[in-house]
Amino acid sequence: MSTSTYTVTGMTCGHCVASVTEEVSELPGVTDVQVELETGRLTVTGDATADAVRTAVSEAGYQLA
Repeated sequence: MSTSTYTVTGMTCGHCVASVTEEVSELPGVTDVQVELETGRLTVTGDATADAVRTAVSEAGYQLA
C-alpha cells in the first residue's frame, strides 16, 4: 500500500471536492482519499495506479495537472 499525491485542476467548490472524492474512493484498492479545495491537492492511499486515478478524476469532470 502506498500514498500518492496529485494536483487536480478545475475544482471551485465543495461539490467538486465531493465528486472527486466519490469517484476516486470507488477505485479497487483505495483505502483513503483526501481532497483539498484550496490547493487542488488529491492524496490517495491504497493500491490504485496513477492511470486509474486519472480516469476517476476525469469521470468526475476534472483533470490531473
